[in-house]
Amino acid sequence: MKRTLLTLLLFVFTGLPSAWAQAGNALTFNHAALCVRDLAASTTFYKSVLELPETPNPFNDGIHAWLTIGPQLQLHLIQRGCAVTPEKNVHLCFRVASLKTLTNRLEKLNVPYTNLKGDKQAPTIRADGVKQIYLQDPDGYWIEINDAR
Repeated sequence: MKRTLLTLLLFVFTGLPSAWAQAGNALTFNHAALCVRDLAASTTFYKSVLELPETPNPFNDGIHAWLTIGPQLQLHLIQRGCAVTPEKNVHLCFRVASLKTLTNRLEKLNVPYTNLKGDKQAPTIRADGVKQIYLQDPDGYWIEINDAR
């Protein structure tokens, strides 16, 4: 009975995405939203440190900012009274062609970064050879930046 149920569940869940895709309903990532305490400080950080371009947003109300993070992908910053519990395992991740170029710029801007263990101004080298660093935005959200190809 357990094996039949498991087989049925595997069939249903592994067949689901292709059925959706065939119907034109494949899921694609659109945006991530972060609650921020100070919209101006967060927007400045993402625009100046990470060089994300700001894009117009339909609200234009002073509590929303939208930034482009890739083709048809956005990061929405929303000012609210939020409590952030920073944890490295919960993070945004961006890829760059040259991690060294980025870390040089971070150092010039006096933006601290660490490796996964917390060693200052040092990258982690993953088992697959990808180098990665971690930094925090003004609200304490962790951001990973790596050189994955």
